[in-house]
Amino acid sequence: MVDNQTAHCETSGWIMVQENCVLRSIQTLIDSAQTLVVTDVQQFTANLSSATVANNQSIIQSPATVLGIVGALQKIANMSQIIAHDITEYFILKDFLQIVDVIASKEAEKTWTTLNTGSTTQNTSSVLMKSIEEMAQNLSNDTFGIETNTIQLNRTQISEPYSKQFGINISTIIHIQEIPVNNVDTFFTIIVFSTLNTVLPVRSVTYSDSSQTGTSINGDVVVVRSENIINNISFSFSLINNSLKFPYCVFWNFNLLDGIGGWDSTGCKVMPLLNQTKMVKCECNHTTSFSILMSPYSLDTPTLAYITYIGVSISMASLVLCLIIETIIWKSVTRNDTSYMRHVSIVNIAVSLLIAEICLMIGASIVQRGQVTPVGPCSAVTFFIHFFYLVLFFWMFLSALLLLYRTIMVFSGMSRSRMLAIAFSVGYGAPLLIAVITVASAAGNRGYVQEMNSCWLNWDQTKALLAFVIPALTIVVINLLVLIMVIYKMLRRGVGASTPDEKHALVVIIRCVGILTPLFGLTWGFGIGTMVTSALGIHVVFATLNSLQGFFILVFGTLLDSKIQEALAARLSLTNISSNRTRSTSAGLSSSSGLPFIQRLWQRNVFNRSEENGFSAVPSSSNSDALMNI
Repeated sequence: MVDNQTAHCETSGWIMVQENCVLRSIQTLIDSAQTLVVTDVQQFTANLSSATVANNQSIIQSPATVLGIVGALQKIANMSQIIAHDITEYFILKDFLQIVDVIASKEAEKTWTTLNTGSTTQNTSSVLMKSIEEMAQNLSNDTFGIETNTIQLNRTQISEPYSKQFGINISTIIHIQEIPVNNVDTFFTIIVFSTLNTVLPVRSVTYSDSSQTGTSINGDVVVVRSENIINNISFSFSLINNSLKFPYCVFWNFNLLDGIGGWDSTGCKVMPLLNQTKMVKCECNHTTSFSILMSPYSLDTPTLAYITYIGVSISMASLVLCLIIETIIWKSVTRNDTSYMRHVSIVNIAVSLLIAEICLMIGASIVQRGQVTPVGPCSAVTFFIHFFYLVLFFWMFLSALLLLYRTIMVFSGMSRSRMLAIAFSVGYGAPLLIAVITVASAAGNRGYVQEMNSCWLNWDQTKALLAFVIPALTIVVINLLVLIMVIYKMLRRGVGASTPDEKHALVVIIRCVGILTPLFGLTWGFGIGTMVTSALGIHVVFATLNSLQGFFILVFGTLLDSKIQEALAARLSLTNISSNRTRSTSAGLSSSSGLPFIQRLWQRNVFNRSEENGFSAVPSSSNSDALMNI
């Protein structure tokens, strides 16, 4: 062995920490690959194949040795591009596949797990796949076949629709439905690997290995290369594990995850396969390396879809109802500056969330789960979703500052117009600035929006999502601190002389800041959880909370406010009285004596109800009255 290894001495023995040792015979060949020339490629590949087969048990247990062999295979693949097209390619390719057969065996699974999770070796499996595809692409126009213990290669010429079974265990059916027109000499290279699922990790733009417990590559891995563009090819995979239920048709995308590589479903879809319960059929519009990912659960469950659609419908209806109620009772509940600003905040929160949810629905219609997001349309939708969600949080922040202002009176005597100017500048100006900076800094090279599934801020490449997460969660923390400060101030004031006005203000503060802010913060906390895990429970909780935000605003911001209840009841009473008067008049009843009595009775009832709840028709300038009328 060459190089070094590091281990810790424990009571149970030596625990290996780092293994850098490479078999000496392999290291000698790896070193010679650095000066490899075209004329020596065939002999070098044969020597590497012989050494690999002879030392297979030692090799598959050494990540450093496997890493070195993959580097040598990459060198061979690069040289294959300039090798003359003659029969020697057959022998080079046979030895090449024999090497892959050893390092990709089932016994090497632990070694590949180490490589796929190492900070500097994550792309090793992708490098191996790229080398295999290059070898398959650079073959001469000859028909031949090669088989090893776990690999089957078929180089064939196709001039008409084609269907055939492949694989060591006849486990994959490949059907090529369309052949390029006026081209009878279309050569295909088809390589089927029965154990490459050992090498390739369960990794894509939406999840990592650690978050996909139970998910696996559940079929052969198939490499298809053609000299011509093929727009319709299908695969039927026999399942390795019949207990897995939810398939995704995928191909290996070398460009994902900053070049580390991962599975991508773009251009592929699952097709129904009649009378075959132990196979999955995939249809794709391109040729490369294919397989299927399957898990015991699916995030595309009807439950999540129903929760989202029903919840968003309830939320949007609630927001519209909230705005209607605010319109009806606006004059009755905005008789002083504090109450006026509180309801301005509620209206802006409702409007911003309503527009954000409309944009979400538009985004859902643009791209479906499992599809690559179109950059142009998704960027526009993402900008508005980002902006209006930030508007929501900043107006919640302004609501908290309003409560603090009316409790501590730091800016005593501020006019209504000045408060409006500050509120709209912060409520819309700050979100606009953040959204524009995010676009400017992350828009290049698909860094602004997610690469797949939905129109939302990118996380994997540029971490653009932090431009929403950081402001939103910061506002949640600040609002909670404001809540604590205000409650402390009210309790301290109440030690000397507690008034009913202060008790009412305390209830309003607790409800508006103490319920909605943590609720929205908790919602987006689960939203962050959905980015790092595929646990179905977290996705269900987030879908439920997120889709019902409008309902929460209606209930806690509007309907539970006793002042709004009184004003709405009074307005409805006036409507009923007016309706009764109209019916009485149309029936020929005399209203000259009855109408004034009814009007006086209604006015007295409204006045009494307002008096009982501290609701004055005359604006008050005192701090206690301002808090009372929030």
